[in-house]
Amino acid sequence: MRLTTFTDYGFRALMRMAGTPERSFSTAELAEEFAISRHHLSKIIQQLSAAGIVITRRGGGGGAQLACDPAKITLGRILRALEEGQPLVECFDPMNRHCTLLPGCRLRVQLAGAEAAFLEHLDQSTLADIAWPSAPD
Repeated sequence: MRLTTFTDYGFRALMRMAGTPERSFSTAELAEEFAISRHHLSKIIQQLSAAGIVITRRGGGGGAQLACDPAKITLGRILRALEEGQPLVECFDPMNRHCTLLPGCRLRVQLAGAEAAFLEHLDQSTLADIAWPSAPD
């Protein structure tokens, strides 16, 4: 399984935010720290805000901040928010089922079980468990 860079970058930003959850971070600051596109990170922060994981404020002293205690945000919740609309395989996408093996494919059932187990495992850990306390050296 491979996650999108969108999700990878989202986790990096959230890990940093979890290290000092009382603080707001600008997208420019996070983008520079992790050497990622500010524009791309802005889209990620918007999606995390829509999911209720972060809150954002504009203007001086603004930025993004965790919406609640990082110990209350599971990794599974984050993954679901960031990978929304990204099916594991084509046949999981209700709008784009072009697989010639459907409806009799038995692999689909196995993959669905693996995906559920993966998410269940991530639901056992929180953002607090993976917090990144400071800028990397």
